[in-house]
Amino acid sequence: MTQAVVTRRDGDVFQARLFWLKAARLLDDEGNIERVGFESGPRGFDDIWVQYEPRRAPKNQYGEPILIERMQCKWHATPGAYSYADLVEPAFINATTTSVLQRAYASMQFDRAQNWSSKQVLVTNHKVREDDALRPILRMKSFTLDIDGLFKGKTNRSATYRVRRLWCDHLGIDENELRQLCVRLGLAESSESLDMLRERLDDACRLAGLVRPDPQSSSTIYDANIFEWVGQRRTEFDRKTLREKCGDEGLLAKPTPSRRVYGVKSFEHPFDRLEDRCAEVLNLVSEFEERFIRNTSSWRYTLQPRLREFLSKLPMADGRLTLAMDTHATLAFAAGAILDTKSGRLVDFLQRTPNPKVWSPDDQPVSPSWPMWNLRELSLDPNGAGTACAIGISRKAEDSVRQYAERELPGLRRLLVAELNVPPGQATVTCGAHANELAERLAERLQHDREASATALKERLHLFLAGPNAFALFLGRHAQVLKPLTLYEYDFGRERHCSYEPSLTLP
Repeated sequence: MTQAVVTRRDGDVFQARLFWLKAARLLDDEGNIERVGFESGPRGFDDIWVQYEPRRAPKNQYGEPILIERMQCKWHATPGAYSYADLVEPAFINATTTSVLQRAYASMQFDRAQNWSSKQVLVTNHKVREDDALRPILRMKSFTLDIDGLFKGKTNRSATYRVRRLWCDHLGIDENELRQLCVRLGLAESSESLDMLRERLDDACRLAGLVRPDPQSSSTIYDANIFEWVGQRRTEFDRKTLREKCGDEGLLAKPTPSRRVYGVKSFEHPFDRLEDRCAEVLNLVSEFEERFIRNTSSWRYTLQPRLREFLSKLPMADGRLTLAMDTHATLAFAAGAILDTKSGRLVDFLQRTPNPKVWSPDDQPVSPSWPMWNLRELSLDPNGAGTACAIGISRKAEDSVRQYAERELPGLRRLLVAELNVPPGQATVTCGAHANELAERLAERLQHDREASATALKERLHLFLAGPNAFALFLGRHAQVLKPLTLYEYDFGRERHCSYEPSLTLP
């Protein structure tokens, strides 16, 4: 019984923290959120809902605006997975008569009657089972379903056909109506712990001008106050009423200078969209199918020009620019190349680390205790030309780069392996100054190698990057001394070739 109480309490905390991550954005006068709700709206998908400004609403997988996003939160105390069949079982959400799929359909019908385009999102810390028919058609960039893939099979031998038959029979609808529901259905896998959500909440409160959670307390005021507001029948807020309520509750912090953040994205975070935290966002998602670019020539002829146009018009009165980038490493590097060391601008980076922090190139004094480069040079073909540089910060890259080079880049002169003097991992780079220092030291080494001989000066550098985007951006600021170069993207999701493919070539 005790564990059940703890789990139920943790589920409430999960829901409350997700709500406040959205509600905090509502306090941004220039944000795109108009209203938020908690435990209100159509039954079932009423845990949290967000209404967006029509002109700046996020887009679904077909580029259509999402005006209302409704969330059903499902927290589990232990790891686990679910199947497509679980979505028709009321017990899956601790109900007795109505399944989560029925609730999603009822919610969609409600919004459709109001002529509202909406999205119904199941947010849970369980995942779709690896062997389940939904897994191959779940698109990780937005946690939506591949609709064409779902409706491909036409006989009972097809796994997706069996999904459709079960769901249609359960809902009492035909396949055309099921398609309408599946376009609007999201299955968001939250990999963040409650502690990680607390860190994100702290950052959101700081940016929104709210009192930050007490770091010494085991819980936060935001974990419980929204449930008290439900008892007061205060469950829906616009910008004005939320600010008034926060003022009445003593949640408004003393004003501090605000930091305007600008965003670029080539894929979608499942429930922390850049539009919610940024003053303006360059959305390049439509150029990609999952993590793969639709047309390889777009790196040079579409994405780079659009990125240059976007960055060049951003205001930087104090010479600093804060960027948030949910993008491929290539685009982070390209942004650095545009805002290079001679641009006269400093770039601060909102790094997802796993807890988002603003990384600045001067945020800490340089420390000799920081992990630093361990560089190794491997000869591939003494008579060849060109250098492949395998940068392994978050993971080892040497073996996969060597295999790719042997297969796709014959005649390459050498492989330069750039790894840190500590095991690779997500937390090996400690701050923005550390990322900047690593970028400067590696750029110096590559420049020195290039200037060592007339032959090397003309050689192409093939850059394979496994590290945080902040590092990629800071390294890109030195692109002038690294050219000519070609960047590569890796199939991290292991969805196609489990290897690299070339992306941007400079010049």
